[in-house]
Amino acid sequence: MNIETRFVGMTESFLFVAGEEGLSLTQLAALLECEEQKAEQVLISLQAAYDEDDTRGITLKSYGGSYRLVTKSKWADDIKRMLEDPKPSTFTQAALEVLAIIAYKQPVTRVEIDDLRGVKSERALSSLAGKGFVEEVGRMDGPGRPILYGTTTFFLDRFGLASLEDMPPLSLDEEQETSEETDLFMTKFQEAFSITEEGGHDA
Repeated sequence: MNIETRFVGMTESFLFVAGEEGLSLTQLAALLECEEQKAEQVLISLQAAYDEDDTRGITLKSYGGSYRLVTKSKWADDIKRMLEDPKPSTFTQAALEVLAIIAYKQPVTRVEIDDLRGVKSERALSSLAGKGFVEEVGRMDGPGRPILYGTTTFFLDRFGLASLEDMPPLSLDEEQETSEETDLFMTKFQEAFSITEEGGHDA
């Protein structure tokens, strides 16, 4: 590997890690341990490589003196469609059940979710929290002060809801069995957002 190829590879790695903040020419030169003029030449080579290759989805841009990796404008419509799609395809059966229960019964504890589902929900709950759909919203008064969970503003955004009041209404009879209650949550939730789960029991 020659020094030029090594510099280009290092620069791409540095810019990827820097993310949206990007790197200034001075910062990049310091990381490459070279003169700024050399660092600028490397950036030019990297940008040319991106722009000349139609199979690459990213390119290099400079904003306010900061260089960063960005998606090519030709893919803007596809990226917008991905970001605006309110029906995430990565939900498993367990995740859907937990999210539906929290959406309709919040604030709710993990034990209450487990009771409704009849199985442990810790893993699915953790996955939903990690993806930003649910969060801790307080603690219940009582022994152990268990954590209460609710949905997030990200949940509202992804499902096209202005507020929780826009959730489809439930017609839940107090005499219904627990299993039927969970089924009703799921049915209403899936019908409202046309969601199909991948199956399985892990989020």
